[in-house]
Amino acid sequence: MISREIEKNLGNASFIRAMFEEGNKLKAAYGEENVFDFSIGNPEVEPPREVYESLLEIAGDKTPGTHRYMPNAGYSFVREAIAGRLSREYNKTVPADNICMVCGAAAGLNVVLKSILNPGEEVIIFAPYFAEYKFYIGNGGGVPVVVETDDGFDIDINLFKKAVTPMTKAVLINSPNNPTGVIYSSERLSELAAAIKEKEKEFNTDIFLLSDEPYNEIVYVDDELPVVFNIFEKAIVVNSYSKSLALPGERIGYIAVSPDISKSGLLMAAIIFNNRTLGFVNAPAISQRLVAKAVNASVDPEIYRERMDLLYNKLTELGFECKKPAGAFYLFVKSPVEDEMEFARIAQKYNILVVPGRGFGRAGYFRMAFCVSLETIKRSMPAFEKLAAEFF
Repeated sequence: MISREIEKNLGNASFIRAMFEEGNKLKAAYGEENVFDFSIGNPEVEPPREVYESLLEIAGDKTPGTHRYMPNAGYSFVREAIAGRLSREYNKTVPADNICMVCGAAAGLNVVLKSILNPGEEVIIFAPYFAEYKFYIGNGGGVPVVVETDDGFDIDINLFKKAVTPMTKAVLINSPNNPTGVIYSSERLSELAAAIKEKEKEFNTDIFLLSDEPYNEIVYVDDELPVVFNIFEKAIVVNSYSKSLALPGERIGYIAVSPDISKSGLLMAAIIFNNRTLGFVNAPAISQRLVAKAVNASVDPEIYRERMDLLYNKLTELGFECKKPAGAFYLFVKSPVEDEMEFARIAQKYNILVVPGRGFGRAGYFRMAFCVSLETIKRSMPAFEKLAAEFF
């Protein structure tokens, strides 16, 4: 009755959403205050003041045409605002013509992959990875190739080189990473860039570097985030304001194409075409205007740091093993039993919701989103003590 491919994918659907729905059932049964749902990266933190002020201003604007269609790539003034900020941060001129406004990072990734992939071409992703990447690649007709990271969840260059084939079309990275919170260093990314060049020469191919960056404003270390446009020749950045402005429900983001890419104009034409024909048509008008007015605003990462420290310190004190995140708002914790699915089921006895690591390509771990309220984390402490007592 339905697509065989989609029917197969339904069986492998996101563990994140499954646990989120389970959390809703528990909240209905026991009360929201008695359920500790760490399943989904849905920020409890409210948007910055600039967002509300801009929203009020936009709502009162009765200028004719405010809500009509615009170019499929987005309003020129919005693209110019984003290009200006990127140019300042990257210390590199990013033309507004190389920006396309999209309905969040998920839409952006789908648009880019549809634009660059021929059927059967491969996209390398590093495990652990965001759970939906495989589906996005499949939507573009591509084949995901999973490369394991090292014990610290950093890129293993030797494993990467072994995975590259003549069919490799892109490498997809996510830093700060969901689910681990790892940030790839400039040194490691430079090694990756050199390896890509080596393989392009060996196979006489072009390999894009696709950087998914929704957490680039949520960082807990002093080092500046590496700029992929300054490291890779064929870099494409996809970003969203779901996390940086705490606007996940507004579905607004952008694609930025490096001006160093040969025929970047042709690539942008493909991106704009797919933004339209995949059904997005254009990013929402109000959200675009909001972004332009709040382009330099972001949430305060210290809000998340407080939550991270409280939860991380408690879990490690209880005996759990976890690498402390450098960014994003997740803990990726080693399961005290080999089967993390079993651990997740046991955790539910105490109304604790976590996401099994196999959904991110790394069994034996579980993910916790600490973007919940501080009160939820504090109330969860006795439940974690009871849970830990079963294993340590």
